[in-house]
Amino acid sequence: VDTVLGPEMKSTGEVMGLDRDFRRAYLKAQIAAGSALPTTGKVFISVPGLERRPAVALAWWLHDLGFVVVARGATARALERDGLAVESVADGPEGDRALLEALADRKITLVVDVPGDGRGRGRSAPIRRAALDHGIPYYTTLDGVRAALAAIEARLTGPLEVVTLQELHRRAA
Repeated sequence: VDTVLGPEMKSTGEVMGLDRDFRRAYLKAQIAAGSALPTTGKVFISVPGLERRPAVALAWWLHDLGFVVVARGATARALERDGLAVESVADGPEGDRALLEALADRKITLVVDVPGDGRGRGRSAPIRRAALDHGIPYYTTLDGVRAALAAIEARLTGPLEVVTLQELHRRAA
């Protein structure tokens, strides 16, 4: 089964993270789900045409957090046009093998793979599958990436604290 969510349910597990702000609550939920977000390393980014412009800002955010951006093809060119240093991967079967090896060796610590329709979606399915198999967090929507980057940023600003439902309720009242 492809790991891209569609209209049908593909997972039945649920977790919850509690905190005073969304960023830290999301970070706790990711940890509880067994998908601890990295704070360093390389991030592979692949986005279809209409998503490239908004993805550039997210790639810069990753860069500013200290990540190395890895991309290929049109995504790499779009990021480079905006002045971002990109570690390019060859397009085609050779590049696919290199990406799968990098995932297996955990040289890539985060995957942003927003699949398009048709051929692009099928071509990137092995990358999403490899990320899942090797426990590497991956995101298939730009909204998901924004939440993850906010959580990573929160993680870099200090330790997490235990927050009870009662504390949150008292603060909200």
